[in-house]
Amino acid sequence: MGGSQTAEGGFEFSQSIVVRTDLVLSKGKLCAQVGHAVLIAAEEARAKDHKLWKAWLDEGQRKVVLKGSSLAELLALKTEAERLGLPTGLVEDRGLTEVPPGTVTCLAVGPAPIRLVDKVTGRLPLL
Repeated sequence: MGGSQTAEGGFEFSQSIVVRTDLVLSKGKLCAQVGHAVLIAAEEARAKDHKLWKAWLDEGQRKVVLKGSSLAELLALKTEAERLGLPTGLVEDRGLTEVPPGTVTCLAVGPAPIRLVDKVTGRLPLL
């Protein structure tokens, strides 16, 4: 694949998933919510920029899961990502199991070039 390579294991593209740590979610629920976020943002990326989406797919779909402290933080991150033109996936749970309907559980940013994703999520700690 062409393009500049980074020090991030040879990856040029990434996706960050920010999970709210102020919610009490089982491990299984958390994993399902992360999966929803990944898919929502990846589908947005595919529709907006198929070439970028395909490059991310081909290089291994790098993902990083991070801690977010609150709903307000996730919404601020989403606003910043959209300002930069990055795909996002905000997950609002249906409320069938562990949280009330409409609870925002996580946010995916990207896939996009790592340097852009890091402008939004680079300061957050790993989950």
